[in-house]
Amino acid sequence: MAIYHLRATMISRSAGRSATAAAAYRVGERIEDHRTGLTFDYRARGGVDHVETLAPANAPAWVQDRSALWNAVEAAETRKNSQVAREIRVALPAELDHGQRVELVREFCQREFAARGMVADIALHAPGREGDDRNHHAHILLTTREIGPEGFGAKNRDWNAVEILEGWREAWARDSNRALERCGHDERIDHRTLEAQRIEASARATAAHDRGDEAEALRQTVRAVELDRDPLPQLSAGAWQMKERGIEVAAVRVWREVKAQAAEVARVAEVLAGQVRDWIGRAVDRLGPPAQGLAYVGAADRDGREGRQDLAARLREAWEARQSRTASDAIAAPGQSPEPETARSLAERLREAAQGIDRGTLAEAAARLQESREAEECQRVQEAERLKEQERQQERLREREARDHDRDGGLTH
Repeated sequence: MAIYHLRATMISRSAGRSATAAAAYRVGERIEDHRTGLTFDYRARGGVDHVETLAPANAPAWVQDRSALWNAVEAAETRKNSQVAREIRVALPAELDHGQRVELVREFCQREFAARGMVADIALHAPGREGDDRNHHAHILLTTREIGPEGFGAKNRDWNAVEILEGWREAWARDSNRALERCGHDERIDHRTLEAQRIEASARATAAHDRGDEAEALRQTVRAVELDRDPLPQLSAGAWQMKERGIEVAAVRVWREVKAQAAEVARVAEVLAGQVRDWIGRAVDRLGPPAQGLAYVGAADRDGREGRQDLAARLREAWEARQSRTASDAIAAPGQSPEPETARSLAERLREAAQGIDRGTLAEAAARLQESREAEECQRVQEAERLKEQERQQERLREREARDHDRDGGLTH
């Protein structure tokens, strides 16, 4: 299902980066950097679905020439540690088709960036050959200086404000949800933290329980349980590139393990939601008209939601306990349909499963896992250095033997 991801980073010379190289790589083109004389040629790379440049209405025509644009950006910066560009990376809803994704990104960039005076260089990327085939995403390279008819002016420091970034995050969620709704999809994304979403779901479950709406209480409880997790760890740009190339480092291994646990909980939650939906559907006739709203509980797919393996086990236990009770009722009254468990009791089981999670224990386990991975990485580095030193010693030994051979040969002659 659609996921929320928006990340903003700076392209800075102090990190050895340049706007020309960044632009060439993201759009898959050849750009010569006039300042350094280096040429960046990425025409052989694949996976670039769409490229486009958006600029303010009063910008000069040459901004549509990507090489001219980013060379002008580099020329405008004179300091060796200048921040030459800003990059925004967003995940695109897999539910949309190519044209709909292009329209979504274009409208967002036009309103949030070009209308403020920035030039936005857009590149939509397809999912990689390996990994999740729903990983459509966009790279948006932004200028840090306002542009007018005469070219680039002063840097706008207001664009660095936290409030601006939060506004972009909220706007992306809003625009994505509107696009999903416009195209007939029920999925929605949320830019808020998982903790904020979980607290809201828990509050809604409690309020629904207090007013006797057990259908809504059950739905919000399941959502709160799914949100009771830590987010995926952030990977640095270098680690992400190594992951894309299939190179395993400690950070990538931890990321993969957390994602695997997330997939396991998502699978269990999806099964649980389906079972609850089927069970409530069978209970509708027995409970009568007031329970009709229960038929919609768990109707939304939960594919791709992230969580903890420990939580998956608790969800399994809650469901297996209900299954055991149903089987016992069938044995006690053969030939008769067992009385359906009430929505209240099932909701209570889910609440108990969520409340029984020991966050301290989970935090300690995560810390131990991280320490283990760091120790393993340190050991790997030390082993690599040891092997390199052995190679250097062998090379010095060969050189010494070669010199001795030449000296002895000369004397004999």
